[in-house]
Amino acid sequence: MYWLLSASPSPDGPQPPTTLEDAQDTAGEAAGWVQENWSDWLATSLRIVFVCVVAVVLRYVIRRAITQLITRMNRRAEIVDSGNALRGLLVSGERRRQRSQAIGSILRSVASFVILGTAALTVLSGLGINLAPLLASAGVAGVALGFGARNLVMDILAGMFMLLEDQYGVGDRVDAGEASGVVMEIGLRVTQLRGDGGEIWYIRNGEIKRIGNLSQGWAMAAVDVQVRADEDLDEVRAAIEEAGTAMGKESPWDEILWEPVEVLGLDEVTLDAMTLRVSVKTMPDKSLSAERELRWRIKKALDARGIRIVDQQSLAAGSGRAPLALEK
Repeated sequence: MYWLLSASPSPDGPQPPTTLEDAQDTAGEAAGWVQENWSDWLATSLRIVFVCVVAVVLRYVIRRAITQLITRMNRRAEIVDSGNALRGLLVSGERRRQRSQAIGSILRSVASFVILGTAALTVLSGLGINLAPLLASAGVAGVALGFGARNLVMDILAGMFMLLEDQYGVGDRVDAGEASGVVMEIGLRVTQLRGDGGEIWYIRNGEIKRIGNLSQGWAMAAVDVQVRADEDLDEVRAAIEEAGTAMGKESPWDEILWEPVEVLGLDEVTLDAMTLRVSVKTMPDKSLSAERELRWRIKKALDARGIRIVDQQSLAAGSGRAPLALEK
């Protein structure tokens, strides 16, 4: 009390009340100011709480809806695949699960970013903060970031479309141009391939201009059989069809070969030799092994019937001419 009566005013700061009446007046003014503005404060607080609650609830509902949608789509695809054995072989459950998880994660992240970002801007606006400078600064920063990280943005967008379009999956054998191999991992920015020599290729998704998937649909094994021109074509066809039929009845070729071995006909005819084209539809990524086995069986079937196969060097030697590389 003595301090209130004896303190002298300070020129550099707020002056304490000199009397008890002044202190009472100051307290009354403060109470009146609070009484006049408490309704605005309460309305603003309730508005902020309402916006936050709506954002949290909406985010939870949308994320849950996305998860249920992905689960329902997977269940429906499994039911369709169970009734179609061929489709079940083409699309594995593990690949579908990984793709669904990646797509669901992207959709949930985008939904959370949009909802929470909108809620944050609404709260700032409710607090009386001018958003125009903030949005202008964010726009300038976004343009600068876009120019500086355009390759990163391109890689991420390309990775998203690859996942959404199911261009390839983990375990697929693909040809990406400069690199080829088995897909080990698919990221939003980089795809990892295991090459035939064991090396790992890291390919940016934005740099993939074209890609050939050797593990989707089916593959075609093709073999050229060259015999002498004086051989009986009916005997040659019968030997090839016999070898193909026997191959298609044995394991594991009865699952790898999806159609009977077919002799397409004469692919080339010369004075010394005839070339027959043989093909068969196989499982994806099994064409090379099918070609090797088919050549083996065709050779044995032709030898059993006494049919001679030839090539250019044997023809040159049989006619008494030296190979072209040795001629002078």
